[in-house]
Amino acid sequence: MTRKASTLVVMRTDFKAVVSFLVISWLLSSLVSSASVDGLLRMGLKKFKPDPNNRVASRLESQGGGSLRSSIRPYHLNGRRGDAQQPDIVALKNYLDAQYYGEIGIGTPPQKFTVIFDTGSANLWVPSSKCYLSVACFFHSKYQSIRSSTYKRNGKPASIQYGTGAISGFFSNDNVQVGDLVVKDQEFIEATREPSLTFMVAKFDGIVGLGFQEISVGDAVPLWYNMMKQGLVKEPVFSFWLNSNPEEEEGGELVFGGVDPKHFKGKHIYVPVTKKGYWQFAMGDVLIGDKPTGYCAGGCAAIADSGTSLLAGPSTVIAMINHAIGASGVASQECKAVVAQYGQKIMDLLLAEASPKKICSQVGLCTFDGNRGVSMGIESVVESEGRSSGVMRDAMCSACEMAVVWMQSQLQQNQTQEHVLDYVNELCDRVPSPNGESAVDCEKLSSMPIVSFTIGDNVFDLSPNEYILKVGEGPQAQCISGFTGLDVPPPHGPLWILGDVFMRRYHTVFDFGNLRVGFAEAA
Repeated sequence: MTRKASTLVVMRTDFKAVVSFLVISWLLSSLVSSASVDGLLRMGLKKFKPDPNNRVASRLESQGGGSLRSSIRPYHLNGRRGDAQQPDIVALKNYLDAQYYGEIGIGTPPQKFTVIFDTGSANLWVPSSKCYLSVACFFHSKYQSIRSSTYKRNGKPASIQYGTGAISGFFSNDNVQVGDLVVKDQEFIEATREPSLTFMVAKFDGIVGLGFQEISVGDAVPLWYNMMKQGLVKEPVFSFWLNSNPEEEEGGELVFGGVDPKHFKGKHIYVPVTKKGYWQFAMGDVLIGDKPTGYCAGGCAAIADSGTSLLAGPSTVIAMINHAIGASGVASQECKAVVAQYGQKIMDLLLAEASPKKICSQVGLCTFDGNRGVSMGIESVVESEGRSSGVMRDAMCSACEMAVVWMQSQLQQNQTQEHVLDYVNELCDRVPSPNGESAVDCEKLSSMPIVSFTIGDNVFDLSPNEYILKVGEGPQAQCISGFTGLDVPPPHGPLWILGDVFMRRYHTVFDFGNLRVGFAEAA
């Protein structure tokens, strides 16, 4: 449920299945979708539980540099690589663990493909029959243009970099079947290279991007745009319902053309899209057990992203959350060094009511550019100290800024100085691990706090059962924190990615006509 920011009443969500003859028919049909007399196009979504084998692959890939935390890519909105100091978009994807996928057809007659419907990208791509050198292509369905009577040659080259891998190939045009509807002459990418281990073990063939054309590689018109342009949907709106009940077969439903009232309770809280590209909107503070963290009190940006299974945010707050839920991450030596050497001085400056943004420059670890701290080691890299020294100073600067936020939060709660320093040292141990994964004790879920997000002056709660991912069964089961670190500097950040962890609890409406996003308690 949602509640006003001033309300501290927390209620658990009683999820129920919405199983009808329409859905049963879908499960038995060749395409996992259905249409309805109410003018809505319903795409049934399948799901699968997180696989321990996928987690092994994820670790292997992160060791090779494909981790979530390294997934901030300097790409301009037109898909071309840009200035590394000013990233326009953030390609955060965790497709390896993505749980919800559906089916489309491409060509005449339609060739079937399992796809992720992804609001965090804008292109449609599937493997090509011309993909010869990538092992991943041999494990998935491949589009064969020679078999389609409606295929049109395009040939324009294409490449997309995701957080967990890259694909490349060329554009083609063909009809795309979505449920009982046919989108004519849709531009899409035939992927001829899928080098990532992610795509080899993934249970889906390709991606259907539902983001704005502003982030479309090659400026290709997204499938959703053509559905509207060709008059195939009732309203310029689509909505996601993700089934949170692990015991049920039905994974969820993506509804094109409107909203199914059976999928939610109460009314939606709508917030305007603040930047076209992703479905981005303004978000307020994050609360842990009803206590504000203060990090986003001045406002943060957030993205509703169906293609990311976790919930990502600034490492500073993620470490606070993981500490509160008892998650074990990898200790940061830079963080502990900052606390040992500068902890008391930082605290003294906070008590003297110094500007928190300027404290790390005052202690000599950062310079201040008017918005944030910047590593003082950048110039020395160019001069004489070398790359590794500059990287270390940058880490020290980031660690200092985290420590300031943590100390400020504790001092506002009237904690003793000794307690504050002990708390910050503990948080250093909770900084997310390099592959973004932090484990918790499955037996302690009942004692974990509610974690809440302020959106549109309303507070959206997540309970432990909703933000903890369970991998495996029985005594071998492991519980993983659904929170992972992602640091995007101003002016584009701080940024939060509200992925499936959030969207399972809250039915999400993507209103293209009014440029807004809506959230209501899922039914």
